[in-house]
Amino acid sequence: MSAFRSLVVKETRHILRDRQTLGVLLALPVVMVLLFGFAIRTDVQDVRVLVVDAARDGQSLDLTRAVAATPALRLVGVDGAPAAIEPALRTGRASVALVLPAAFGASFARGTAEVLVVTDGTTPNYAAAAEGYVRQVVQTWAAQQGARAPTVRVATRMRFNPEMKSEALFVPGLLAYVLTLVSALMTALSISREKESGTMEVLLVSPLRPGAMVVGKVAPYLVLAFVNALTALAVARFVFHVPMRGSLAALLVATLAYMLGSLALGVLISSKTPDQRTAMMGTLLGLLLPTLALSGFVFPISSMPAWIRPVTQIVPATWYILAARGAMLKGLGFTGLAKELIVLFAMAALLLVAASRSLKDRL
Repeated sequence: MSAFRSLVVKETRHILRDRQTLGVLLALPVVMVLLFGFAIRTDVQDVRVLVVDAARDGQSLDLTRAVAATPALRLVGVDGAPAAIEPALRTGRASVALVLPAAFGASFARGTAEVLVVTDGTTPNYAAAAEGYVRQVVQTWAAQQGARAPTVRVATRMRFNPEMKSEALFVPGLLAYVLTLVSALMTALSISREKESGTMEVLLVSPLRPGAMVVGKVAPYLVLAFVNALTALAVARFVFHVPMRGSLAALLVATLAYMLGSLALGVLISSKTPDQRTAMMGTLLGLLLPTLALSGFVFPISSMPAWIRPVTQIVPATWYILAARGAMLKGLGFTGLAKELIVLFAMAALLLVAASRSLKDRL
């Protein structure tokens, strides 16, 4: 019993002395509950609606006002040409398009009218809920048009994922999650292992500059992560039949930028932690949980509280998932993914500079 008590006391003292690990352990459940509590939303909010109004009559304008007055919907524009639908859905400016035909007013007067709802199907559950909201607004508006309320039929069309396969939602997000796991976590553990074994001091006093040291440490993991990315893309295409409608080259360039940023984050975390255990928990807390909860991987960003949406923009996985879905499902190339590529490379550059400086500070 005395030996057991001594072991418990020894381990307790070890935990109390390791303040960084203790802090992470105490913060982890709080962060997880807060993060998932705010991020997990089954309801749909801020549905971006483009109204294509070819009629421009009293009824169509009144229906457009009803859409704009609905709290869950956000009217992003009114256009007269159906050609505006495709660019709006591809770029993410709108998630739903409500099409009112030129004969809408005349058909309405005769007692039967028809509208078309076109939805971005890259996130199937969100698309189905958004379509339901728009359909409900149209039907409610029609029912309020006097005692002889006409019938308004709602036709629907799902773009980019007409079969509403859940793989279209999860596979691009899984790519980001796997790359984060391989790139950031393995790099963080590698450098922490160097510190624990005492070989980090040898590297720090070597003639290598901090930048060269970072490149030397991350290069093998960069190659490994890129091989993993190619493997994951092959599995997505040939096992889950997720299409590649856009530019594979653009997606691979985005993958490279995302991996560089993740590797640099791994170096940055490991340079601030004393051992592998703390580095692993720091990576989990700082990278893997935000990738899962705040990137749009599972929960739509537009359904999150307004104050947390800006936080999602500094999560690299947010931009990589947008690039992956754009290339794989929406058929985008370098031009269509220009914004995502610029943001990913800018993040990678900033993180690589920060990682190099963190090693220089240790030296």
